[in-house]
Amino acid sequence: MSASLLRRTWKRVVVRSALRRRRVRRYVHSKLAWNRLYRATSYLKSALWTAPLVAILLVLVAAPFVRRLDAWLDWKIVAIGESGLAAMYQTVITLTLSFLVFTFGSLLVAIQVASGQLTPRIIATTLLRNNVVRFSVGLFVFTLMVAVIALNRSGTETAAPQLVALITATLGVACIANFLFLIDYAARLLRPVSVVASVGNDGAEAIRSVYPARSGDLVAVAAPLRAQLGAPTRTIAHAGASGTVLAVDLATIVALARRHAGVVELLPQVGDFVATDEPLFALYGGAARIDERALRATVAFGAERTIEQDPMFAFRILVDIALKALSPAINDPTTAVIAIDQVHRLMRVLGKRQLRGEIACDDTGEPRMIFRTPNWEDYVHLACHEIRMCGADNVQIARRLRAMLENLQASLPATRGASLAVELSLLDRAIDTSYAYPEDRALARIPDSQGLGGSLRPNRTRAAP
Repeated sequence: MSASLLRRTWKRVVVRSALRRRRVRRYVHSKLAWNRLYRATSYLKSALWTAPLVAILLVLVAAPFVRRLDAWLDWKIVAIGESGLAAMYQTVITLTLSFLVFTFGSLLVAIQVASGQLTPRIIATTLLRNNVVRFSVGLFVFTLMVAVIALNRSGTETAAPQLVALITATLGVACIANFLFLIDYAARLLRPVSVVASVGNDGAEAIRSVYPARSGDLVAVAAPLRAQLGAPTRTIAHAGASGTVLAVDLATIVALARRHAGVVELLPQVGDFVATDEPLFALYGGAARIDERALRATVAFGAERTIEQDPMFAFRILVDIALKALSPAINDPTTAVIAIDQVHRLMRVLGKRQLRGEIACDDTGEPRMIFRTPNWEDYVHLACHEIRMCGADNVQIARRLRAMLENLQASLPATRGASLAVELSLLDRAIDTSYAYPEDRALARIPDSQGLGGSLRPNRTRAAP
């Protein structure tokens, strides 16, 4: 073999090796960005400052084009002189500043009142994620910047800018209308029924995304697979700051496990708190060769749970609202009944979905990942146990819980009935110990979706039209 052929062959091998290493680095780096991207997206969804920042950038970008368009059109729309335009700009600036101060002040007070009366967990999940409030603040800031820039340039123009004046006046009127709407909207938003309905909507959406298949149960539990795999070949600990598991990139973990012909077990479940150096992954077989940085990047951590991949957190928020309403300090069982309404709604949605098992398989059907998820009994326990413990001695709660349990028994598949029957039995026993008189016990055993306010007949029927 000639020297030139050897050089060409060696160069070809080096190039291929470099390309292979580059593809691996590019793959790892792309996967390393997943948890950061998820945390950033989750933060931006609950950040109030993003809309005003975008508004400022839009004004700075659009202002030169509007001025050029105004000079090119040379319109005579408003018959107002320089002094009149300056007065209008100053009025719009004063209006928008007042609206901003009132909006932020009211929002802070509303957050404190709502978190004290309901639960602090609604701040990040409901109030700060409301797009109406964010867009309203963005409109106020956008109008303020337009008026400030227009006032700043009003003395330097050879002619009064007509189009800029029209846009500023229109934005000012829009801010007044938006502010009046925002007052009414905020008052409705902070009512208990609106808050729990928002949590219920988010929870139903999370259930449908986490459990996309309808009906039936998966029986793929991890115990037989763990027994088959034996002891883990390697364990990866959490290397970052202590925090709560917010979300997991399951597809990437399955792909990594398949590439290395092994099985990956995620030890905590979504919603668990994980301390630094606590075990995070257990690797079996060829999965022990997976880059630990790529695996750690598939788990997003945060300070507080979110609902996106954690439907149980929606139940937690609703149950907390019910417990706060049943506390002696607040003593508002009707709000607890409203929270149970949304718990009932989520249980109906959940009971008709196919709950995910503890094993994830690749496209060929080979098990590649083990991860823990709540089962139906866990959801029933969370939805009923604490509310029954704190509210069985209140006739509204006893009747509403019974109506929920009996409705779920009648409307959900038969496989869901066992745990519901247990909760009904426990509710009966709690009623027996909570009410001294037989008449009160009989009243508390009547199911009522209104808590206390519907018919006293146990079997209610609608009258024929």
